[in-house]
Amino acid sequence: MAISLLVILLPIAVLFAAHRFLLNGDQPVVVDPAPAVAQARSANAFPVSEPRGLGEDWRSIAASFRQVEGGRTLRIGYVTPKGAGVQLVQSTVPVEKLLPAELSDSARPEGPIELGGRNWLWYAARPGERALVLLEPARTLVIVGDAPETELTTLAATVT
Repeated sequence: MAISLLVILLPIAVLFAAHRFLLNGDQPVVVDPAPAVAQARSANAFPVSEPRGLGEDWRSIAASFRQVEGGRTLRIGYVTPKGAGVQLVQSTVPVEKLLPAELSDSARPEGPIELGGRNWLWYAARPGERALVLLEPARTLVIVGDAPETELTTLAATVT
């Protein structure tokens, strides 16, 4: 009985190990955010910003532009150099709806910080997450994730 179980489990373990270690199966799939950014620009709903000068160790793993209730939203997800997850959200959804949806119902500003010549606000988001919020007349930018503050501020400083 034990031998037959070993005969079944051994090939499965070998396949799993090959996928993970030889094919980097545990790495996120990188996507090109350009189509979503182009779609947002062509909709002309708000001025679209992109990070400029992020290192190659910042990997974009998701990108979408959608019409949502109350506005339009461009969302780009990243894996940071330290392996944390961060989202860059640009939206015309009213702030009173956007921030609870992106951060949490209890999100409150914690203080200002100047990055890239703009005045961002720190927010506490969901447990284990921090956020930077930039309020502009035509849109709101939100950078949220479980990354260290240095990585959140790096992303915010490169958004142009």
